[in-house]
Amino acid sequence: MLRSGSLLLGERTLVMGVLNVTPDSFSDGGEFLQPESAIEHAYAIERAGADLLDIGGESTRPGSAETPAAEELDRILPVLEALRGRLKIPISVDTRRASVAEIALRAGAELLNDVSGLKSDPRIAEVAARQRVPLILMHMRGEPPTMQAGPFARNVMKDVTPGLRRSVAIARKAGVGKSQIILDPGIGFGKSFAQNYELLQKLPQLAKLGYPLLVGTSRKGFLGATLARDGKPAPPEGRIWGTAATVTASILNGAHIVRVHDVTEMVQVARVADCLLDAKQRTKS
Repeated sequence: MLRSGSLLLGERTLVMGVLNVTPDSFSDGGEFLQPESAIEHAYAIERAGADLLDIGGESTRPGSAETPAAEELDRILPVLEALRGRLKIPISVDTRRASVAEIALRAGAELLNDVSGLKSDPRIAEVAARQRVPLILMHMRGEPPTMQAGPFARNVMKDVTPGLRRSVAIARKAGVGKSQIILDPGIGFGKSFAQNYELLQKLPQLAKLGYPLLVGTSRKGFLGATLARDGKPAPPEGRIWGTAATVTASILNGAHIVRVHDVTEMVQVARVADCLLDAKQRTKS
């Protein structure tokens, strides 16, 4: 449930558009750091057909440094306040801090997206429980500054599945309702390139945890490596079609929400993938 209504998961795949209000995000760092450009881009994401908007004021890309809470709030609050009551789609705030989550919810956010899966600040679960908002719990191995330096898990499923179970246990103990929780396997967060593909292939196993799944593959480094030419990774803006392939795979394997940068294109991808999924299910019945 959202304050503005219900978040229906399962009838069709929902597309979450990314808005990074940061100077150093891997794909669009600095593009939307100024409130005016961020606000304009939020409306563009809505017009492009996104179902949700995810706003973040701290980059958690590989190698990134921690951003002070005050700075994180300085980046996102002007945007949240300007969009409140004007943007028609629900806003999620991407943060690892309970203090930021609390203030962002007061400023109009309706979902919390914790990429640390409550490892950084377990009190986020208390905020979600108290405010009765959806909570996205992502699996991250290690910390952003060093997570891609390894060592990676020997068995990625035996790393991700118990990790998500631990996050869920913390959330439930804090009073977060089962219907509030959404799980994210954390593609690109402390996984090798091969492990990212394995996770996408084995999403049905993660679905057995009993919670809706969000998957974010958009423009990520493993796609850059796959699409490399002349020994150079494809740049983020050159990974759209690779992203489209992984978004399709995510949907066919059970994702309820896909988190993307290129909303116009991925809305089309999601619509077609949903038709494929629907045809497959009808054939089974």
